[in-house]
Amino acid sequence: MAELILFNKPFQVLSQFTDERTAAGQKPRATLADWIRIRDVYPAGRLDYDSEGLLLLTSDGALQHRIASPALKMPKTYWVQVEGAITPYAIAELCAGVALKDGRTRPAKARRMEEPELWPRVPPVRHRDTVPTSWLELIITEGRNRQVRRMTAAVGFPTLRLIRYRIGDWSLDGLEPGGCRKIFVNLPAAAQPGKRQAKARPTTTPRRRPRS
Repeated sequence: MAELILFNKPFQVLSQFTDERTAAGQKPRATLADWIRIRDVYPAGRLDYDSEGLLLLTSDGALQHRIASPALKMPKTYWVQVEGAITPYAIAELCAGVALKDGRTRPAKARRMEEPELWPRVPPVRHRDTVPTSWLELIITEGRNRQVRRMTAAVGFPTLRLIRYRIGDWSLDGLEPGGCRKIFVNLPAAAQPGKRQAKARPTTTPRRRPRS
C-alpha cells in the first residue's frame, strides 16, 4: 500500500515546498512547507498559485506516476466561477474541445451548476453589480498549463475563481482550506509485487525499468 496525502490548497499558495524568489532576495510566497509537516512527500501534479482545492502528495513513485501521467488520463473535476451568464453554446464548446494556442483540448464534461457552499476566499473575488457570474463543473483528463482558465476564456467567459474538487476517486470532502488527510492506497497489481518503485521527486516523473 502507498501513502497518499490529500491537501486542500488555499488561494495563493505555491504547489511546492520552496520559493525561488527567496534565493533572489525577493519577498517569499506561501508554500506547502507553511502547511504540511509530513516529510519526504511531493505533489503528484500541480495546482496554480491562484487556484484552490485538491492537491495530492505522495512519496511513492508508482503512485505519483499513476496520478500525474497525461497518458493515464485520470479525470480532474473543477468548480469554476466565470464572469458572465454562461450559455448552453459555450458549455457545448467546452464539451467538444476548445482550440488553444497549443492545440485543441480533449473533449471535456461540462455543466452549469448552482453556486456551491464554499469557504470565503481571501482576498475575495471582485464583484460588479452590473456583471453577473456563473458556476460550472468542468471535468478534464489533461493537465496543460492554466488549461481551465484558458478554456473558459476561449469560449468568452473568463475564470474568476477556480477550485479543483476531485482527482480520480479522491475529493475535497471533509477538508477545510489548509487541511490535509493521510490515506493508504492499494496500487494496481502491475505496480506491486516484485517491482522496485522509484521514490518520487519534485521535478521529474519517475520511469519504470523495462522487464528483463
